[in-house]
Amino acid sequence: MKAIVDCNNFYCSCERLFKPYLDRKPVVVLSNNDGCIVSRSDEAKMLGVEMAGPYFMAKPLIQKHDVAVFSSNYNLYGDLSWRVMETLRIILGKKNVEVYSVDEAFLDLSIFPFEDLPKIAKEIKTTVEDWTGIKVSVGVAPTKVLAKLANRMAKKNKHRTDCITVLDTEEKISAALHKTPVSDIWGVGGQYAKKLKEVWGIYDAWQLRNLSDEFAHTHLGGVVGIRLVRELKGITSEEMEDELVTKK
Repeated sequence: MKAIVDCNNFYCSCERLFKPYLDRKPVVVLSNNDGCIVSRSDEAKMLGVEMAGPYFMAKPLIQKHDVAVFSSNYNLYGDLSWRVMETLRIILGKKNVEVYSVDEAFLDLSIFPFEDLPKIAKEIKTTVEDWTGIKVSVGVAPTKVLAKLANRMAKKNKHRTDCITVLDTEEKISAALHKTPVSDIWGVGGQYAKKLKEVWGIYDAWQLRNLSDEFAHTHLGGVVGIRLVRELKGITSEEMEDELVTKK
């Protein structure tokens, strides 16, 4: 099984870590030239502050609601990112942690018994938060694409999930795929999602999952499309590589 650990509103969380008076207050972080909004706390999102929007356009709303505004501090974010990733490496071992971005890492959980995965996900989350002060969400599933989908569900329904979603049965995976629009699938961009819907009538992840390899290869970018569809079916990239080697 795979997992992804994603730091919640990472830049804002970093700013809050050393400014406890900001707890539960709306916070945004701007790009390095203060031109755009690159991170928003949940409170800022609820006010309608848009991600990647120009700061000057959001400024009236920000001032009206007394939103705390910070310029990016990449030295701080880099240091805290390292602490999060190092914590994961200590928990799982270096070979089982793949750093994906400054605030995300994929994990290989195959070293743990399958039935223990919900407990393991909780322990990982608690340890990272206790050791670093950074809140995280955890998604667990058979593949990276499904783990990203699980993580999205964990964040979207955080009051119900406690920021943890484990897709460990076919029933859970099927329900998640039916609820997920194609535009929310990792690896499907906005323009491509539009094409999937308008040209082929594919609106959700379940429909995309059920495409044939031939269709995926022809219409979804060759091998990349096949990988995406197969990962939605629960087949990992490693298993696909093994299949190719066997065929050779």
